[in-house]
Amino acid sequence: MELVAGIDSSTQSCKVVIADAASGTVVREGRAAHPPGTEVDPEAWWQALQQAIAAAGGLDDVRAWAISGQQHGMVALDSGGRVVRPALLWNDLRSSDAATALIARYGATALAERTGLVPVPSFTLTKVHWLRAHEPEHARAVGAVALPHDWLTWRLRGFGPDSRLGADLDELVTDRSEASGTGYWTDAGYDRELFAEALGHDAVLPRVLAHDAAVRDADGRSVGPGSGDNAGAALGLGARVGDVVVSIGTSGTVFATSAHRTIDPSGTVAGFADAADGHLPLVATLSAARVLDTLAALLGVDHEELSRLALAASPGAGGLVLEPYLEGERTPNLPDATGTLFGMTLASTTRENVARSAYEGVLGGLLFGLNAIRDLGVPTERGILIGGGARSAAVRAMAPEILGIPMTAPPAGEFVAWGMARQAARTLGLELPPAA
Repeated sequence: MELVAGIDSSTQSCKVVIADAASGTVVREGRAAHPPGTEVDPEAWWQALQQAIAAAGGLDDVRAWAISGQQHGMVALDSGGRVVRPALLWNDLRSSDAATALIARYGATALAERTGLVPVPSFTLTKVHWLRAHEPEHARAVGAVALPHDWLTWRLRGFGPDSRLGADLDELVTDRSEASGTGYWTDAGYDRELFAEALGHDAVLPRVLAHDAAVRDADGRSVGPGSGDNAGAALGLGARVGDVVVSIGTSGTVFATSAHRTIDPSGTVAGFADAADGHLPLVATLSAARVLDTLAALLGVDHEELSRLALAASPGAGGLVLEPYLEGERTPNLPDATGTLFGMTLASTTRENVARSAYEGVLGGLLFGLNAIRDLGVPTERGILIGGGARSAAVRAMAPEILGIPMTAPPAGEFVAWGMARQAARTLGLELPPAA
């Protein structure tokens, strides 16, 4: 067997899928949880990665591997490869003032044309800017800035303080999809001016590999460049131009495969790259599965019952509308927003309507994103529904109605990890089939 490993280091957990590249079958899997919070010591991810690999039976018989990770998080390293401070994750909103300052300094349109993005607190650039403004001693100590998957790839290859290959910062590697989500990447490479002005000095940034390139780990295995989580999911699903992936998990995302770069000066659509040679225009929301978790808890039911209640109500929930901004919002950029339930009357305020309003609120936010992608001329012909929320009967029933496109919901799977298994196989000249 030609075994390859795909790894997904997401916000909530680390998943490892080991597959036989010759037959396309999953041989074994492993998982380990990540700590909660928006600020995490990267060592916790490293420990979870080790646990997930062990649960999957180890990598001794694996020929190639690749890692995908949660995007945008800032892993700041000093010149000796040591972590300077806990990583700020994508969902840490403390850099909202930095995003505003960057837009005021450069202009939203100019930044969109330059980097494909208009800064919001999620992007790494704003976190680097925040670090300089609020923790200048840490900023001065920074010798390199990596994203979570970049750092984990570096560590698993055998690099790091007191590791087999030493702390060679020049061996940090990444791919286009991850680089495109930093806010300091252009089609021509890193925008060193933007980065250095935000940090106060230049520093090492991961080398961007082609999607079909490979490096080696300390044991000689082939290692793919990895990807951001959404790009990894698109690769795992085999998404093509015309496909729209709708993911309902910790975050809600709508992204489409596009042959052309998109530029949205409003900042609604992020002009990311995909895990190949194309593009991945994407809209992300914070108001996703945790809204459903909260409403289920409020009603004292599990998710299956929440879904049943919602499907028992009529479309429109009797006029009951949930603005689902329970932890602020990323798109639209409303970091200080709160949720509102309105349209409450004696007739409309039923458990069924409250449940339905939760699903309609989450899907309505995703429709806002889908329409923004359509407005950029990106084909949106078929929807693929994934994420924990896709297991809900209410989501599967309501999504085609609200989003206005045919939707398929493939059987639950580790699509991001499978995308990385496909990438790892390609470094060996082999091709795993997509998951959907």
